[in-house]
Amino acid sequence: MSTTEHTEIVLAAKGVIKSFGGVKALDGACLEVHAGTVNAVMGENGAGKSTLMKVLAGVYQDYHGQILLDGRPVAFAGPKQAQDNGVAMIHQELNLIPWLNVAENVFLGREPLNSLGLIDFKAMYGSARELLARLDLPVDPRTNVHELRVGQQQVVEIAKALASNARVIIMDEPTSAISGREVEVLFDLIRALTREGVAVVYISHKMDEVFRIADRITVMRDGRTVGSELCTNLDSDDVVRMMVGRDIRSFFAQTEEACGAEVFRVENMCLPHPDRPADFLVKDINFSVGRGEVLGLFGLMGAGRSELFEAIFGLHAKTASGRVFLEDRELRIASPVDAIGAGLALVPEDRKRQGLVMGMSVAANATLASLERVERFGLLRNRLERALACDYIDRLAVKTASYRQPVQYLSGGNQQKVVIAKWLATTPKVLLLDEPTRGVDVNAKSQIYGLIRDLARTGLAIVMISSELPEIMTVANRIVVLSEGRQTAEFTRSQASEEAILKAALPRSLSNAESNKASGGLQL
Repeated sequence: MSTTEHTEIVLAAKGVIKSFGGVKALDGACLEVHAGTVNAVMGENGAGKSTLMKVLAGVYQDYHGQILLDGRPVAFAGPKQAQDNGVAMIHQELNLIPWLNVAENVFLGREPLNSLGLIDFKAMYGSARELLARLDLPVDPRTNVHELRVGQQQVVEIAKALASNARVIIMDEPTSAISGREVEVLFDLIRALTREGVAVVYISHKMDEVFRIADRITVMRDGRTVGSELCTNLDSDDVVRMMVGRDIRSFFAQTEEACGAEVFRVENMCLPHPDRPADFLVKDINFSVGRGEVLGLFGLMGAGRSELFEAIFGLHAKTASGRVFLEDRELRIASPVDAIGAGLALVPEDRKRQGLVMGMSVAANATLASLERVERFGLLRNRLERALACDYIDRLAVKTASYRQPVQYLSGGNQQKVVIAKWLATTPKVLLLDEPTRGVDVNAKSQIYGLIRDLARTGLAIVMISSELPEIMTVANRIVVLSEGRQTAEFTRSQASEEAILKAALPRSLSNAESNKASGGLQL
C-alpha cells in the first residue's frame, strides 16, 4: 500500500452536477484519482458514488462540471472513448456476454484484424492468453464466459480493461458476489496493477476490505464529496461519521425480547440434492417462531439457508418434503401462490433478479404481489395502485422522486425497501427475509433493522437469514445455525457468542487450520 501523499493525479472530477428527472444525484462532487494507488470511494446508497463513476467512465455525458485527465479537461462521448483514453469501469453487474468466449469478450469492439480486414483469431487468442497469464487465470481463452465462476468473470473484466491499456480501472462493489478465496485473488491482482502504475478506484460498503486494500478514502454524502484522506489518517468510526453525519453508536439498537405464542412451525424439512443421489441440500430442519419474534438463521456458503426458504415457499414442491404449520394448521404448499395465499412472504436474496422488475415503476413493483387489491373486474385501477404504493412508500420512508420513478434509479437500500413493501402489501403473517441488508450501506442497514423491529412489534413473525454475525446477533431473538444443510445448533440471544455460532456453522470435516481460513472469509 502506498503511503505517499503526493502521487500523480491522473484523473480528477471538479464540481460535477448530474440530475435524473429533477432529482440531483451529484451536487458539486469532486474526486482526485492518484496513479499507482487504490482510491476507495465510500458513502451511503444514494450518495452518488456510482453516478460519479459513470460520469468519469463516459456512461453519462449530460452533466455540469469538469473532468480532468492528466490535468487537461476532457468530455468523453461514451464508454469507448473513455476506454481509448485509458479509463475503464468494471460495473457491479458484470458487462460480459455469456455466450461469447473469454477472448471474444476481452477484445469485443477492438478485435485485431488481418490484412484482409477479417478478425485475426490467432492473434486475438494469443493476446488473450498472455493477458490471462499475467492475471494468473488458468482458463482457455476459448471457454465461454457463462462456464466461469463469478470471480473468474471479474478477472476477465480486468483483462478487458487491460486490453484497452487502461491507466484507471474503476471497480464498483467488486466483491459483492464472490467467495472469500476469490476476494484474496482479486486483492492480489489489484496490488499487482498498482505496482505497474495503474490507478484503481474501488467502491465498497465493506469497511474491513477498504482498510485492507485502499491507500486513500474519499467519502460522499448526498451527491457531494465530504472528505478525502489517506487511510493511515482514518479509522472506521471516522469514515462512518463522514458517511452519515452522526456517530456510529446509534446504528445498532437491539430488538426487545419477544415471547408471543407460536405462529409458524417447520418440521423435518428436506430437499434432495439435484445432482448427487442420496445427498441433501436441506436435511431434517425443524424450527418455530412466535408472534413478534425475529428468528435468525445463520450459516456459511453452502449451508442450505436460501434453499430452505425456497422449499418452505413452494419453489421445490415436487422434490421437497416436510411439514409446515401456521397457527397450528398444517399448510399444503404446492407453489408460491399457495404460500402467499396462506400468509407467507419471502424477500429474496437477490433483489434485482428475484425481487424487482427493474424497468417498472416503484408503484408497479410495490403492488406486484397484491394485484387483487388494485384491480376491479380484471382491470388494473391506477388510483388504487397509487394509493396502495404511496401508503407503503410513506410507511417505509422510501426515498424516490415519485411513485412513477423506475425502480432501477433508486439506491440499493431504497430498492430493498420496495421489495419489502411489495410483500407487506400482501398482509402476511410470516415474513421470510433472505439477506435483507446485502449490498446496502451502513445507514440503510440501520433503517432496515428499525423496520424489522417495528414489524415485530406489530406481531409479525419474522425469520431472517444473514451471513453477518454482528447483524444476526443484533436483530434476532433466537438463532438457528445451519451447516451443510443440517441444523447444528440453536441459541437464545443471551447464550449466543460469535465463537459459538461460528463453531456450529463450520463443516465437521474442517481442520483447525481450515477453520481459521473459513472464519477469515466472514464479514465480521
